[in-house]
This record gives sequence, C-alpha cells and structure tokens, in this order.
Amino acid sequence: MSIKVFIRNDYQELSIKAAEIVEETVSDNPFPVLGLATGKTPTGLYRQLVADYSRGIISFSNVKTVNLDEYAGLSADDTRSFAFFMKKNLFSHIDILPQNTYIPNGAADDLSIECRRYSYILKNLKRDIQLLGIGSNGHIGFNEPGTPFDSTTYVVRLAESTRKDNFGAFGGMENVPEMAITMGISDIMSAKKILLLASGKNKASAVREMLLGKVSEDCPASILQRHPDATVILDRDASRLI
Repeated sequence: MSIKVFIRNDYQELSIKAAEIVEETVSDNPFPVLGLATGKTPTGLYRQLVADYSRGIISFSNVKTVNLDEYAGLSADDTRSFAFFMKKNLFSHIDILPQNTYIPNGAADDLSIECRRYSYILKNLKRDIQLLGIGSNGHIGFNEPGTPFDSTTYVVRLAESTRKDNFGAFGGMENVPEMAITMGISDIMSAKKILLLASGKNKASAVREMLLGKVSEDCPASILQRHPDATVILDRDASRLI
C-alpha cells in the first residue's frame, strides 16, 4: 500500500485541505466516528471546522469522536488536559453532543482499568477516520519509538523528546507529566482511514523516515505504510527532506 501525500505551501493551506477531508468523511457517513488528536498541528484544522460549521456548511450533530490520548494525572477540567483542549478548540463551538465525545480519563483511580474501558469503547466505535500528528521522534499518539505494532490502549512513560515538544503548555519541563494514556498502534491502524498532518522544519526528519524509511518500530509512524487508506498532508517545511 502507498500513502497518499499532499504538499501545501503553508500551514493555513494544510489546515484547509485537512478540513475538506474531514468534512467529506462527515458528509459521507450517516453516523460518522472521528478519531481526533491534540497539539499545535490540528488547531488550524479545528478552526476551519468551526468556521465551516458557523457558516452552515457542516453539522456535527450525528458525529461521535474518540481522542488519541490524555496525560495521566490531569482531570478533564484542568486547563492543561487534552479534554480541556478539545472543548476550547472545537467541542464548545459546534453542535456535537457532549455524550458523544470520548477521551481517556487521565484522573482515573486505576489507569489499567481505564485502559480496558477505553479499549472497549474503541472496539465498539469503528472510526471512519483517525487524525494524527507526528512527533519529532516519529511517534504517533504517545506511542514512542520501540512501541510494539500490536499494542492496544496502555499507560506510557513519555520520552524526554516528547516532553520537550509539549513543555510550553506547562510552563517548564518540570511540570510536564511523565505518563499518559494512549491508543496503541493497533488501535490506530484499525481506523478505516488515517489522516496525518505535519507542519514545520522540526518534523521533516520524522516525515522522511515515515514515508521513505523501512517499516520499523524505531519510527512508529512508518507503520502507516501498511495501512490501506492513509493520507499525509505536509507544508513545505515538513516536506523539505522528501
């Protein structure tokens, strides 16, 4: 299988193209299920979806969503949590029903039980599309290099490079959580379609390994080469090494 690659001039054009693909998925399915991601990369996509909803172009009333991951130890109302991020950047601005949005509970008393609960949700909500970013070390979700390709939802100890990528929201490295709950790689690969976005020069090496390197657990994103329907959208900076 080959990954479909779109290269756009800048981040705004990347976000517009991504919104087109997500909205097509919503329009083509009576009860669509979207796998969502957080971080800097998808915020432009979410802004575009909100704008298109405001103009009456798209509705999310029949949509269900499942998110990739959540920091361990953060409750949903913590402003640094991914649950809060999703409300701030998307959910509170569209007509999606709150009960149709699923995110791991980072504040669960027993994280192993929470992982089993979330795995059950994933098995019963077949995602029509799974949105991804890519870490500078090639991670997808919080699946760090070396993660087995057959992994399912689990608690992960974050690599230092990943914590550095995310320290801005926490006011310093010492405040960045060391653990997270994440979909496993096999969970990600079970989506019908995958859409990965990458922006910036710091992602260029990981993008090259994902697209042109061998499929290896050393670069978790390389597994997308084996997916039957994977699409990657890059800006010029992220594509500079391919």
